[in-house]
Amino acid sequence: MTQIQDHPALTIPGPAGNADPQPADAPPADPQPADFRHIDVTQVGGVIGAVIGGIRVGANVEPAAVSELRAALLRHKVVFLRDQQHATDADQRAFGELLGPLTKPHPTVAGDGQAVLPIDSERGKANSWHTDVTFVDRVPAISILRAITLPPYGGTTVWANTANAYRRLQPSLQALVAGLRAVHSNLYDYAAQRPQIGGIDVKEEAYRQEFAHLEFETEHPVVRIHPETGEPTLLLGHFVRSIAGLSSADSHDLFTLLQRHITRLENTVRWTWRDGDIAIWDNRATQHYAVADYDDLPRLLHRITVAGDVPIGISGDTSVVRKGDASHYSQLAA
Repeated sequence: MTQIQDHPALTIPGPAGNADPQPADAPPADPQPADFRHIDVTQVGGVIGAVIGGIRVGANVEPAAVSELRAALLRHKVVFLRDQQHATDADQRAFGELLGPLTKPHPTVAGDGQAVLPIDSERGKANSWHTDVTFVDRVPAISILRAITLPPYGGTTVWANTANAYRRLQPSLQALVAGLRAVHSNLYDYAAQRPQIGGIDVKEEAYRQEFAHLEFETEHPVVRIHPETGEPTLLLGHFVRSIAGLSSADSHDLFTLLQRHITRLENTVRWTWRDGDIAIWDNRATQHYAVADYDDLPRLLHRITVAGDVPIGISGDTSVVRKGDASHYSQLAA
């Protein structure tokens, strides 16, 4: 049994850290819904997603409820809280701190200067599959996103389960990817990810310049071991520039194949936002995609992230920084 640091009364059965991973076909080891006594948990997808009731976001959530929330998050990968209209940025930060130390808003984007990063459609749209901030060595553990302004239609977000995607790979593919490493960078190709007709908006161009004014590049294992559940998960997404040691063509083909397994519809949950919603996801076991189907209408959400550790691969290898120092952005999780 492994005690989670800084999160009272929560134990997760099975391996953690660099312990041996669970068998590929093993189910998650987290508590079943019957074990939740302080929160309500309603599963919304076959392999990912649950709605949580019984929590009012802020600093004063009971430790037992926080522990159960974390257990639900580890099991369902992304959880949703409804009817949190009361929550402010301060409430969101205080609530996030119950789950662990917070990062700065972003390694290169100022945000509010403390912890909050506005996800603002006027400055760009995150309509490609990604895990948050994988271009640094200390990938955030948890992201918390709060709806501020929503369009009257569209603007949904989709999450995919990267642990289940690895689990469902054929053994030959698991063996192939186990020793591979991928190079992630914040200087990825916007045009290749989101081709568009016409010019780029001034605000969006300014955001891109801010995003890229510092360069970060990190080599991660393609398969990392989740530090709390012991599950192998695929660490990929749109910040990947290449698979180390492979040609550009082979990198592209293998990346496309693995991303196809991650984003197959049966491995996802799609959330239709409404006023007062907050989404919390395990950034070590998911990718997500913000669907840009709301024309030029405003869409604004506020994100904070909880500090994570340096990923450890399935064979014990760790991530390696190639460019950039992210110590100003985040401390390493204990």
